[in-house]
Amino acid sequence: MYPEFVMYYIESPSTDPHFNLALEQYIFDALDKTRDYCMLWRNHNAIIVGRFQNTAAEINAAYVKKHGISVVRRLSGGGAVYHDLGNVNFTFIVRRGTPGAFDFASFCGPVGRALASLGVRAEISGRNDMTIDGKKFSGNAQYYKRGMVMHHGTILYDSDLSVVAEALAVPKDKFASKGISSVRSRITNVKEHMSADIPVQRFVAVLREALIREHQMVPCALSPEDLQGAAALQRRVYDTWDWNYGASPACNIRREQRIDGCGKLEIHMNVERGVILDIAFFGDYFGNEDSGELANLLRGRRLERTELEAALTGTDIGAYFHNLDTGRFLDIIS
Repeated sequence: MYPEFVMYYIESPSTDPHFNLALEQYIFDALDKTRDYCMLWRNHNAIIVGRFQNTAAEINAAYVKKHGISVVRRLSGGGAVYHDLGNVNFTFIVRRGTPGAFDFASFCGPVGRALASLGVRAEISGRNDMTIDGKKFSGNAQYYKRGMVMHHGTILYDSDLSVVAEALAVPKDKFASKGISSVRSRITNVKEHMSADIPVQRFVAVLREALIREHQMVPCALSPEDLQGAAALQRRVYDTWDWNYGASPACNIRREQRIDGCGKLEIHMNVERGVILDIAFFGDYFGNEDSGELANLLRGRRLERTELEAALTGTDIGAYFHNLDTGRFLDIIS
């Protein structure tokens, strides 16, 4: 048995963002609370949305769908971030009463010192960022519950920054959201500032060694029961539309598009917890049927393509909006 009052190091066996967010919560909720934990992990392409954000207002839905990018909500607040395998994530789960552990610098300091050993000068900037030459490479957030704190941060090491810009670039649709919007910052990859060209796997190893040395951490292997518990939480929460989209606060959404042979179509929606409470159509479009009938079909439905498609089964969208079919309509609205 490991000694008490030390920090235990865990490395996630997965790059599935749904599983890793569940694993964070499982460690926080289920593992021994007399111990502190640190975890390093990476995700395949994903947008991780802050706890109090409106998902639809944070993502470029068409781009996300086209490129198969996962969208997952996390426990902590703050803004949406993009993850890929060039991004490295670190998580500290500690007792709130641990001396010095609650200080932001104590979590990010070891990261900065690891970078310094690679010849990169990083600075803690503002409340929750780390920067290099004034450009952000790390965003951090925290979650508190019952005397415990979860602090997690991102490190853009070798991410595709063009995808970051596209995936988080919400189109010109109008949102009036009660959620917390992300603040877009100038960003950079750590790798761009290094003299030696090392792969992300080697960077993870350097960071791991620095964290273990800094906190005198003891490696801790997850048991099969732990992995099963995290997977069950993933299925129950982090795989669900209700958590990732439906937990969004109320918002007003306006979609707008000009359709050849039809005209300009504006879709105005009041949405709460991901469900359309009200919807109306405006514009100079041509159509033969009253769009109010279409609105009646969509009220009370989740703003999710599969459910909207089911609601429109047997409906001729072209009768309401000339030269528009169901697939294109769903592209616009969802």
